[in-house]
Amino acid sequence: MAKNFFITGTDTDSGKTLVTAALLHKASQQGLQSLGLKPIAAGAELIEQQLQNDDARLLMRYSSVKLAYQQVNPVVFAPPIAPHIAAEQSGTRVTIRQLVGFVRGAMLSPADFRCIEGAGGWLVPVNSREPLSQLAVSLELPVILVVGVKLGCINHAMLTAAAIARDGLQLAGWVATQLDPNMLHYAENLQTLQQILPAPCLGTIPFLDLADDKKVTAAAEFITLPMQ
Repeated sequence: MAKNFFITGTDTDSGKTLVTAALLHKASQQGLQSLGLKPIAAGAELIEQQLQNDDARLLMRYSSVKLAYQQVNPVVFAPPIAPHIAAEQSGTRVTIRQLVGFVRGAMLSPADFRCIEGAGGWLVPVNSREPLSQLAVSLELPVILVVGVKLGCINHAMLTAAAIARDGLQLAGWVATQLDPNMLHYAENLQTLQQILPAPCLGTIPFLDLADDKKVTAAAEFITLPMQ
């Protein structure tokens, strides 16, 4: 049976895309057909006369199941701002129902391991009424939480874990990413997270000062695939 997961983070730039790509790479290394999706993204440039987001393109490179760009990232905006603001500025209304339809369509492609990456944190809005978390709720997906380890991350991680539980979803695991190589008491913060988060730690990725492709392959060495 295929394993499907929603990837969220404690904040923007927590390392969600790195972890998602590394999980896809790890799955492929283990002989699994992997597929990564980025249903909504803000921050893109014209490539081959089409707006394309770098994070979505990275997921495409590490997915063994190859889909067209518009299937991987069906909703994309040029400015690197909150998606609901980008939508408002472009005169577009995005709904969870639309995103659910896009994702379900892409998930018809056979795969053993799928990761659907969110945008920003758990409760980032897609419109004035709906947070993106409702996509995971509608699809009943277990969640992998990416914790960008920095000052304040323990509070952010606990609040996010509580919100996931409140929405009735399973926290399948979490991954720590080191954002600052000089962070004080990094190990102690990790130990606290391991003690208080109600899910298994799937890995701790150290600060990696590498280009994207080398960073993904290096990160994959520090994580394990979720068992659920």
